[in-house]
Amino acid sequence: MTCATPSAGCWPSSPPRNWRNLRQRRRRKGSKRATVKRWSPSRTMTDTGLAAWLERLEALHPREIDLGLERVGVVAHRLGLLPVTVPVVTIAGTNGKGSTAAALEALLLAAGRQPGVYTSPHLLRYNERIRVAGREADDGAIVAAFADIERARAETSLSYFEFATLAALLVFRQQAADVLVLEVGLGGRLDAVNIVDPTVAVITSIGLDHQDWLGDDIDGIAREKAGILRSGVHAVIAESQPPRGLLEAVAASGANARYLGQDFYCDEAADAWSPRLLQASGEPVVLPPQARGALLPSNLCAALQAALLLGVDVAALPLRDIFAALQPAGRRQLRHIGGIDYLLDVAHNPQSVDKLVEYIDATPCKGKTIAIFSAMKDKDLKTMLGLTTGRFAAWFLADQPDNPRAEQAARLGDLLREQGEFMISVSKNLRQALRRAQSVMSEGDRLVVFGSFFTVAAVMPLLDRDESRGKA
Repeated sequence: MTCATPSAGCWPSSPPRNWRNLRQRRRRKGSKRATVKRWSPSRTMTDTGLAAWLERLEALHPREIDLGLERVGVVAHRLGLLPVTVPVVTIAGTNGKGSTAAALEALLLAAGRQPGVYTSPHLLRYNERIRVAGREADDGAIVAAFADIERARAETSLSYFEFATLAALLVFRQQAADVLVLEVGLGGRLDAVNIVDPTVAVITSIGLDHQDWLGDDIDGIAREKAGILRSGVHAVIAESQPPRGLLEAVAASGANARYLGQDFYCDEAADAWSPRLLQASGEPVVLPPQARGALLPSNLCAALQAALLLGVDVAALPLRDIFAALQPAGRRQLRHIGGIDYLLDVAHNPQSVDKLVEYIDATPCKGKTIAIFSAMKDKDLKTMLGLTTGRFAAWFLADQPDNPRAEQAARLGDLLREQGEFMISVSKNLRQALRRAQSVMSEGDRLVVFGSFFTVAAVMPLLDRDESRGKA
């Protein structure tokens, strides 16, 4: 660092790695007028763009994932972010967190509130992680928050996710959000989000995932998730079959818990589901049947129960319209382009793949269903693929050359062949896989893209381009 003091918040004397690459890319485009502002160590932090900030944050902390609340808590207090003075809903779980957060956001907006919503990871833009009143935070607001954090942290090292969490809280305060919805990134007990005490805590379904950090025991993982609970605070347990570890942790926490299927209900039929909720006073609230859609009724019901505990009169909201319009990106997201259905789902572990398969079975298409798949090598790939047996007429597998975590497509092909699948194409990247899949599709067919956030994120802009050009 070239600063006189560590808290001055200066940048390293050399530019970020992508700075020179950006200049080279603009030169290759042949524009003589294109210029890039020269990098200077004396530039202030708020003069630096969001992309450069994010690159720096990725390399700032020695460990990508470093669970713990001490460092982030210290900086949060320096910034005056704690205690939070508006109602807070914290959401933990293995699957369904993003859908629950999106549903709760929609309910709060319909009730006239100005929610601040923090989720992760993002698909296309970092700004997706921080939303206020239904709108993504702009680059300027996020960069200003990063600069404030950099000045406040002094010698305290923060991880990428800790910076992100503090930035969200700063943006929410600056833009006067009147209720916060905070999605846990990993685990619960030691996740940066847990520096904030919730008004309502929600725990969605729990499964084996992130075992490198949370362990291989479902009861132990459940206890980590339950770390967001507080004594006397409302808790919504949307896990339909709670593991023993979760039941024990909820009881030990002293939280005022409501369990799906015991205190509030989601009665499901073939084409509808009916929510029955429980007010803070203990009075039941029975709502009209809702049409089944892409999102799991249990997650929608959890959002309704959380909103009710916040004091929202959910019975007065146009629920059918709210849920019909609800389509979180990459969560069973259905797109129609050129007569073909594209189903995008970030299912990335056995539990979420199982639910995706249930949805595919319940929503047959007119033609054939094929798959684009790529996933991370640290996942239970054999089980994930085994759950899909017989569902896809063909598989289009892809490498992700810029992602060292991704499993090689050839290895995925071997696993599929072991399970009796032989209509397999292996591509060097996801763009090639998409184009090859499209070459064998016709009107009425369906293409399911799944396996990871990275997989869906790579395909989404390609489909945007196809849609803008009016091609299949």
